[in-house]
Amino acid sequence: MPDDILRTALDQFQQSQSASGANRRDAIADIEFARLGEQWPAAIRRQRQLEGRPVLTINRLPSLIRQVVNDARQNKPAISVHPVDGGADYDTAEVIGGLLRAIERNSNAGVAYDTAIDHAVTGGFGFFRIEVDYAHPESFDMDARISRIANPLSVYWDTASMEVDASDWRYAFVSDFMPRTELQRKYPKAAPSSWDGGSGDQPPDWGDTEAVRVAEYWSRESDSQKIYGFEDGSVYSEALLIEAAKRMAMSLGYDQETVRSAPKALLLRELFSQTGRAPARERDAETHKVTRRVITANEILEETSWPGTTIPICPVWGEEIVVRGIRHFRGLIRDARDPQAMLNFWRSASTELVALAPRAPWLIDEDALPEGEELAKWLTANTRSHAYLTFRGRGAGGQMPSRVPFAGVPAGALQEALNASDDLKSVTGIFDAALGARGNETSGRAINARQRQSNTSTFHFIDNLSRAIQYCGRCLVEIVGGLYSQRQAIQILGPDMTPKVVQLAQGGGGALNPEGQPRLYDLSVGRYDVTVKTGPSYATQREEAANSLMELVRAYPAAAPVLGDLIVRNMDWPDADEAAKRIQMLQQMMLQQQGMLPPPGGPGPQGMPPAALPPG
Repeated sequence: MPDDILRTALDQFQQSQSASGANRRDAIADIEFARLGEQWPAAIRRQRQLEGRPVLTINRLPSLIRQVVNDARQNKPAISVHPVDGGADYDTAEVIGGLLRAIERNSNAGVAYDTAIDHAVTGGFGFFRIEVDYAHPESFDMDARISRIANPLSVYWDTASMEVDASDWRYAFVSDFMPRTELQRKYPKAAPSSWDGGSGDQPPDWGDTEAVRVAEYWSRESDSQKIYGFEDGSVYSEALLIEAAKRMAMSLGYDQETVRSAPKALLLRELFSQTGRAPARERDAETHKVTRRVITANEILEETSWPGTTIPICPVWGEEIVVRGIRHFRGLIRDARDPQAMLNFWRSASTELVALAPRAPWLIDEDALPEGEELAKWLTANTRSHAYLTFRGRGAGGQMPSRVPFAGVPAGALQEALNASDDLKSVTGIFDAALGARGNETSGRAINARQRQSNTSTFHFIDNLSRAIQYCGRCLVEIVGGLYSQRQAIQILGPDMTPKVVQLAQGGGGALNPEGQPRLYDLSVGRYDVTVKTGPSYATQREEAANSLMELVRAYPAAAPVLGDLIVRNMDWPDADEAAKRIQMLQQMMLQQQGMLPPPGGPGPQGMPPAALPPG
């Protein structure tokens, strides 16, 4: 069985390597060109250096890449969770959304997102991933994390996939080198051998005398399970119902071994009997089983089951072009390489013609040349500066020496450099206005319109990042129910990143429901979907809200007593929330004095009881 798995892994790796080879080679060329500044052909660079000619690299590409990447950093995509079926509700969706925000913060997911889009803009593709590990060394609780993949070339994906995300990947590899000493320490029984392969990310051998290449091999296989539908519209899988039956049996006093060995049919029958709910219908449904293995060329070092049904590697693509059934991925750099190379050539040429050209020679009568040390000055007058030059007296018809006038700046070379610069802007779609240069526009609206032109031409990169984060959110929503449901309480984050602790179904306390009973959230019940909204961060939205409210108060001063607390609450300075509370208290006192609010404990306007009033 292990041999069959390894043989399948080798075949899939070779398939991915062959089909993605062109994308990987182009990505390497783009990264070396844009990031490492290798923008001259090696033969031409060597020839010019031997001749002492300038080989300048005026690399404008990193600033263009940063323009797109930093725009994504300023407009972070936010994950929103929504209920889908009758077993889900909006309050639990808010809790799951707050849990996803906590996972993003605790795992520093912004670094993963920024790294992936940087790779996508530069080379055409980037990745980040979801991992599951213990919450801390002294705990059995498991936490989900969003981690970056620093080297996009270490990922080999299912090249038969056609979805925009990894939802239809059948396999994936994340490979890296591990020193033999570290491999023996971590896996003492391992006996690795070489595995020929690799394309651009590392040297071609999977193992040598110093290091061994270890691959994280993900496989996704079709499976089936029975699902049950109930009268209230809720639908549950057999696995979920069996887990609930086991928890119920344990709570009734059955020992763990008895519960573990009990037949599935018996567990389900007891669950339906105890809850008084029987399924109205059932059917077999197709699902998928995802397995993670750590392998070398001839061994499986680890094997674990992933709690979700899709591979938790999130691709961020650049521009996608499908030709003859093959997907090609391109970044911002691919078409900008030629204009950048021409810019380097013409700037080097103009530098050579102007700065490094010999100084203009002298026109002098042969009889006017001096002798001795003064003659040596004249012989170096076109390359060195001398305080003075002497010559012999003018002979018959002789003239004073004169210098040949400077030929001037090579206008043709400078014009070609400007043309290359314009071509660079046209190809990338990023013009001077987006880079902060002043134009002919005078109004703020016109300037913003020019800047939006560049943002529109590169928005597909940010949109592809949003799609990857949406896929990440769906993977997390699928696993958080089983991952966190055993805890009594979890910490979540609100949209303003304020922490809050909620109780789960095993604990007590929590938010109050309409009946006044403690609300316990069950994350494993119901189906939820994910959407992603791209926009400014919450801090930026607060600042914009404060400015808009202040503009409203200037236009309508009568609204100041009513909106004062909202303005202060959205300002970013210490004790702003406390100041907003005090302003709100003053507003209530003022309204009570005017008879618009009842005094504390008194009846409301027109005899209405205080409880019927809207909250202040």
